[in-house]
Amino acid sequence: MERSRGLPTDRPAVGQLLVRLLHEFRRELSEPMAERGYGDIRLPHLQIFGNIGWDGRRLTEIAARAELSLSAASELINDLEELGYVERVPDTRDRRAKLVVPTTRGRQALQDAAIRVAEIERHWGSLVGHDRFDDACYLLSALLDELGSEDP
Repeated sequence: MERSRGLPTDRPAVGQLLVRLLHEFRRELSEPMAERGYGDIRLPHLQIFGNIGWDGRRLTEIAARAELSLSAASELINDLEELGYVERVPDTRDRRAKLVVPTTRGRQALQDAAIRVAEIERHWGSLVGHDRFDDACYLLSALLDELGSEDP
């Protein structure tokens, strides 16, 4: 495989690292879903859950944050609505618009996912050292701040 010019040869490029870490994170997040009562959630649904928020968001905002087309986001939201995880309610700021909000079941799934994320972070920290893991997270956060990237 050809390497980009000027990059260190003793490590993969940052894009490769981030993609592989995201893949590993999603795999570890989804592994225990069935045993925790969420066997009906598919990996693509995580893109919605990761961007819906506790108070809900408009479809257009969810799609933008998840980097999905409106039709793809709408299809995933329809799935989650049929499964009882989300519902569409009028936006109190603009009655013409709808918010996609988590139901009681959806809130429980979000809460359980937050617990699982903490477990993953503790596990990963144990692999490389908790201080090093925290430093890596702070470094990535600082880089995003410097790049002016929004916090989804």
